[in-house]
Amino acid sequence: MNAKARIAIGMLIIFCALTALFGGYALITSPISIQNWISQPYTSFELAQGKNPHPTQLIEPPSAPLSAMAQLGKNLFFDPSLSGSGKQSCASCHDPHNAYGPPNGSGPVMLGGPTGHSSGARAVPSLRYLYRQPPFTIAPDPMGDNDTVVSLSQQIAQAEHAQRAQKSVRNTAASAANLVPQGGLFLDGRVNTLQEQADGPLFNPVEMDAGTPARVAKILEAGSHAPLFRQLFGPSVFDNPNHTVSEAMFAIARYQIEDPSFHPFSSKYDAWLAGKARFTPTELRGYLLFNDPNKGNCAACHLSQPTPNHRPPLFTDTQFEALGVPRNAKIPANQDPDYYDLGLCGPYRTDLHDQTQYCGLFITPSLRNAATRHAFFHNGVFHNLTEVMDWYVNRDLHPERFYPKDNQGNVIKYNDLPEKYRKNVDAFDAPFNRHPGEAAALTPQEQRQVIAFIQTLTDADATNQPKASPTNH
Repeated sequence: MNAKARIAIGMLIIFCALTALFGGYALITSPISIQNWISQPYTSFELAQGKNPHPTQLIEPPSAPLSAMAQLGKNLFFDPSLSGSGKQSCASCHDPHNAYGPPNGSGPVMLGGPTGHSSGARAVPSLRYLYRQPPFTIAPDPMGDNDTVVSLSQQIAQAEHAQRAQKSVRNTAASAANLVPQGGLFLDGRVNTLQEQADGPLFNPVEMDAGTPARVAKILEAGSHAPLFRQLFGPSVFDNPNHTVSEAMFAIARYQIEDPSFHPFSSKYDAWLAGKARFTPTELRGYLLFNDPNKGNCAACHLSQPTPNHRPPLFTDTQFEALGVPRNAKIPANQDPDYYDLGLCGPYRTDLHDQTQYCGLFITPSLRNAATRHAFFHNGVFHNLTEVMDWYVNRDLHPERFYPKDNQGNVIKYNDLPEKYRKNVDAFDAPFNRHPGEAAALTPQEQRQVIAFIQTLTDADATNQPKASPTNH
């Protein structure tokens, strides 16, 4: 008997043993491959029951009463008096009842400005889970000497000649080392601190439109926050308006860092990671597809596993991608055919304007609470996860479904980018590496299963449901 025959007989014996042990029907209908059943029978059996075979004791942010600084920040976060209209606060666009994302019923972008009728140009991102956001860089974190400072221009030069690893669920460590833009806040990563992030919308003329620091300082000095300002920052805090505003934004940042509502980790998936919840069969199939490099490959960018030091996953690698989403005609700025939102290349970010290899790149957002959103991608062009998944799978297989045609009937793919920058769009990583005539990465049923898994990332407060418990099946 040759070696191949012995292997085949051995596999047959193992399969029969597994069938007898776990039940033939359960084994055959399980979404877990026979190879995994053979190589990891216990893990496969636990997973087939919807359980986490390897529960993790997650390390979450400490919870404590808000400091006086954070309490001041909370008061400011909900205070509309600082805005030009007197009607818009931070919470107007970052609704605490909707995971600090845009409120239900809003359009692809929010309205603001002096009368509350000026339109923004980008979809509002969530403020949740930003407490671990790394600073913007075009390199992986340096190993060893942290005193070495590499300028942004030096990082760009290094990245131009660096080989890029394909992004796959199986090699997230390799792709994390890619010399590509990553980190920072806002969709273009243009600031590095929550203090700077809070300052941006405050003075944006189509958002809160607060005018000048002198105006804001005057309102704060005359308002109910003044005694706490003097207590925290000293009696001269209102002498310099720029200093006053800086301290106010610092307080808002402390609120976002200290208040557990900005990072509750109360989803069913968090409970599943800790061994306190079970997936339904549909959720389990979605989880496996999400993490399958040959199917969804979603976890290549939206990291789904706890960190090596047991912190919960944030479902983003914070890297920047050009995905080529369709242009959104409902954004007033897009009525100008010469206007383009180029992400890292502008118009809001200016220091990378000449780095055309980055035009069209936007940061990968967290998928936590994505099921609660109604505006997806930087321009809010899609309105639900069904539309998003359909586009991900069929972008290059059936582009005519998403993009307009020119006068000759040719599909204008990636039409929200000037033609010269469309080469920046990712056609390298799955599922974007499919070509017309090839099979889709996910069937419609599999897309629904992935969505069912993404729904397990919704925090309890965003669904008005209690935190998942051991009896949650």
